[in-house]
Amino acid sequence: MISYDRRQRKPSLLAFSGALLAATAVALGAYSAHGAADAHAQSSLQTAALYAFGHGIALAALAAGTTRSLGRAGLCLLLLGTLLFSGSLVLAVLAQATTRFAPAGGLCLILGWLLWALDAMRR
Repeated sequence: MISYDRRQRKPSLLAFSGALLAATAVALGAYSAHGAADAHAQSSLQTAALYAFGHGIALAALAAGTTRSLGRAGLCLLLLGTLLFSGSLVLAVLAQATTRFAPAGGLCLILGWLLWALDAMRR
């Protein structure tokens, strides 16, 4: 039988970041539905919210059980990729910035999931 003492758990920056991403995604979704200026802006914000919410939930759920360095690196790439991808889309709408970081964010997301999958197979 596994003994579990929650006092032995350490705070998880990745889980915390995931929860913040999910909360931000809900706010983005609301803003895209009620405050976006046009259809293109609304679509971009909805896409950013979708990726931020999905990856935020994944980080919040997976961080506590991922202890090996390969899996943690994968989760760090998920966080970085989400910030780059979703952040780039949001900044394009709100600050008329370029979306040049979105492809790098997408690549980080893909690599992050591949690393996490590889770590899951090595357990």
